[in-house]
Amino acid sequence: MSKLEQVLILDPPSDLKFKGPFTDVVTTNLKLRNPSDRKVCFKVKTTAPRRYCVRPNSGVIEPGASVTISVMLQPFDYDPNEKSKHKFMVQTIFAPPNITDLEAMWKDAKPEDLMDSKLRCVFELPSENDKMNDVDPIKAAPVLNTSKADSTSGAKPSSLSLDDTEMRKLMEECKRLHVDRGKHLLYLKAQRSDNMVSNTAAMMRKETSSKSLPSLLVVIAAIFIGFFLGKFVL
Repeated sequence: MSKLEQVLILDPPSDLKFKGPFTDVVTTNLKLRNPSDRKVCFKVKTTAPRRYCVRPNSGVIEPGASVTISVMLQPFDYDPNEKSKHKFMVQTIFAPPNITDLEAMWKDAKPEDLMDSKLRCVFELPSENDKMNDVDPIKAAPVLNTSKADSTSGAKPSSLSLDDTEMRKLMEECKRLHVDRGKHLLYLKAQRSDNMVSNTAAMMRKETSSKSLPSLLVVIAAIFIGFFLGKFVL
């Protein structure tokens, strides 16, 4: 008989029960309690490590303290005719004084100092009554929320009317800003077109002046030529 066999208390003591449906993660708790006056180290093992997530899976329990372990069963296709062969084992040992390396302690532990507590996994499907009890509160919740909303709305009609007034003011302000923005855009377009017309007129005047300049030079040249020719003839 192990030294820890009458010290460590497991709850539940023999079976870990998981209630379906098993389409989502199902969690059950395992409680370890240490009523002794010494620290106790524990480690949780399972025959199906890929099917379960255990947190924490190891640690130290202080004297008079307890630890709750969450065992999470992963989703799977449940077959009622198939008997579960999954098992868990909780291995425990008194913690040596001034312990620093738990892994080394477990490797060096003597078999007579260890206690192995085994638990069997049991799968249960909910009955029809349980299904109805689970559904009814969910269906009733929206009704309660609706009645609460109705009572709230009935208790504060003034705040609702105030909100409507503020909403109308905001809409009118948005419309006014939209109209002002449209007018501003039209003004910018008109100013742009006026600038384009003035620029075009200036360019046309430049072209006209540049075209008339050669003609003026020809006239002046003809006057000078006529003047000199008249001088030579006379």
